[in-house]
Amino acid sequence: MLRKFVLITGFLDIPIGLATWAAAILEPQDTHFGALMTCGAFLIFAGAALMWSAQDMKARAPIIFWQALVRVTAVAAIMYMVPKGIADSWQYGICVFDGGIALVYITGMMKHTGTSFFGLMVGKTG
Repeated sequence: MLRKFVLITGFLDIPIGLATWAAAILEPQDTHFGALMTCGAFLIFAGAALMWSAQDMKARAPIIFWQALVRVTAVAAIMYMVPKGIADSWQYGICVFDGGIALVYITGMMKHTGTSFFGLMVGKTG
């Protein structure tokens, strides 16, 4: 079940990355074009890495774990931006989505490998 979850959530990163590229290309703005193209590429590559990692989660657990930390960073950014008026309140939904995935990734990899939070952080796998 965990393997399928990682595989599916990794796969979903790819169309989101492609949509990010499309947004950059269809409405190019000097201030955002490079960031959106880079973010889109990151999402595509992260999705591919997660799908690859799902094939041997014991050995590649730190990759999945670090992807969880990336998602936690997104949650933290939104939690900061919405109250400041930098982002819209609908983005709290992203916090629920990404925060939930991050929680499953972190707890799942700790359980699957028997490795601690800090062990996974430094690349250990049981």
